[in-house]
Amino acid sequence: MVEIVVLVKQVPDTNAKIEIKDGRADLSMIKWITSPYDEYALEVALQHKEAVGGNVTALTLGPARCDKTLKDAKALGVDKIARVDVSEGYLDSFSVQSMLAEACRSLGAEVVYCGKAAADTNAGSTGPGVAQKLGWASIANVTKIVFGDNSLELMQPAPEGQAKVGVDLPALITCDKGMGEPRRANVKGIMMAKRAVVDLIDVGSFEGNTSVLEHTSPPQKPPGKSYEGSEHVPEVVKLLRDEANVI
Repeated sequence: MVEIVVLVKQVPDTNAKIEIKDGRADLSMIKWITSPYDEYALEVALQHKEAVGGNVTALTLGPARCDKTLKDAKALGVDKIARVDVSEGYLDSFSVQSMLAEACRSLGAEVVYCGKAAADTNAGSTGPGVAQKLGWASIANVTKIVFGDNSLELMQPAPEGQAKVGVDLPALITCDKGMGEPRRANVKGIMMAKRAVVDLIDVGSFEGNTSVLEHTSPPQKPPGKSYEGSEHVPEVVKLLRDEANVI
């Protein structure tokens, strides 16, 4: 029975407006959701179990509020849910990847799935970074998987189109869209998940070497321009080419 771990992250709702107060992002009043690409990773992990058997553990890193994301995963059918307990605040990539790698080791993971990028940072570094610390193969932006007992056959974008890649386990896979829409929980799953126990994993501390000095809002977009009449076509074409960079 293969041990499957899927990394999930709780992020601000993608429609949330985040305000800056005293040089820091104010997240006190926002809605939190599971990062959308991690939903695809969850779907793939459950497909893996359904294809060849195994146990699926949803793993996250963060404070107690992240248990909501884990229980959402439990409602979909994962076997176990676990969290590396860290307080609110900034953690750099080195710290996050190191702690997640240690947690994956403690869970006996043989394959790890995660989304190709988190919705809040869009960095795409967690999967490859965890794989490097585990000493595993890492296949990124996967859009299709054929599951074997101890290996995977994957499709990923390549300069020539699509590449078919084979990899033996253990391996870490970052998931893109393409492997089916994420399933939704039913009422029974939701009710059972409310009683689920989150396993807390202690991995020690890993000190990073970066820190946040200040948060700032992105610059406001300039007001739009409108034109009427065919005589403005040359000017509009010039603006689309030189300012909007769309042609």
